[in-house]
Amino acid sequence: MTKVTTVRIEDDLNDEVNAVARADDVPASEVVRAALYRYIADRKSDPQFQARLRELLEKDREVIERLAAGLTA
Repeated sequence: MTKVTTVRIEDDLNDEVNAVARADDVPASEVVRAALYRYIADRKSDPQFQARLRELLEKDREVIERLAAGLTA
């Protein structure tokens, strides 16, 4: 399943994305997807990012548990 997402970028970056896409003979959306995959892979391998992610998960878990407790009351 694919989703359509709107991203606002500067004109210069848009021009570069389109130039890379033309040179590689792929759609501009493929250039953007590839960049996003690389960015996410980099984040996944960053220990500091992983620590922040664990903190967020714990905070979310606490909020969800509080909300769920209200369902049983």
